[in-house]
Amino acid sequence: MRIIFLGTGTSTGIPSIGLNYPVCSSEDFRDKRLRSSILMTYNEKNIIFDCGPDFRQQLLTNNINKVDSILFTHEHADHTAGLDDVRPISFKNGKIPIYAHKRVLENLKQRFLYLFEKQNNYPGDIHLMTNEVKENKKFNLYDFTVIPISYSHHKLQVFGYRINQFAYITDLKKIDDKEKNKLLNLDCLILNALRHDEHYSHINLRQALQIIQDIKPKKAYLTHIAPQMGFHSDTEKLLPKSVFLAYDGLEIEI
Repeated sequence: MRIIFLGTGTSTGIPSIGLNYPVCSSEDFRDKRLRSSILMTYNEKNIIFDCGPDFRQQLLTNNINKVDSILFTHEHADHTAGLDDVRPISFKNGKIPIYAHKRVLENLKQRFLYLFEKQNNYPGDIHLMTNEVKENKKFNLYDFTVIPISYSHHKLQVFGYRINQFAYITDLKKIDDKEKNKLLNLDCLILNALRHDEHYSHINLRQALQIIQDIKPKKAYLTHIAPQMGFHSDTEKLLPKSVFLAYDGLEIEI
């Protein structure tokens, strides 16, 4: 299993428009962060986790020409606004299955109906096939099992996903013990860590490190980084040996 971090930034990305944090002027390539997304390649299948407004740029930068499935965590724009960019991929490879909570699927249909249904005033093919993800219900994707992990992002329910000994969790603020126990015995955890200070809808660095200490993955990578986190080179010095600050373009093997 190979993971590419397509983006590791929060909803504004880094540099952020109109914000003058020192990191926004950094010359370190690790401080240039597009909106959070990953590609998982498994048995020649390309699976995308979220496709935000930088999706087109991320695919071109990483020379990704095929997407076999997309797993969505939730409906916020920084995780879904790039969905229109599936069209040229589906022209070549056919309909793309997407997986999400029923609420998220309904939201996407309202915003991108032409991708799901043929429109009289917009001729073209259907590009997406919907698959509902339900709490406490595993589902099969190709030749592996996906375990949804449910938690809250302020007042919004969000899904993370576990596949074998790997899990992707972003936009987490609160998670109960039942869901946290689904993350035990991981080889690799990807987890959001917004900044150093407290935030109302995201865990901060201290809280992320506490969760990692609780579930004890062999390795953990932090993502969904805000400008307030500061420079990559400074923050990585604060991390335990098995925890890493992810950056755009980072590739790992699991």
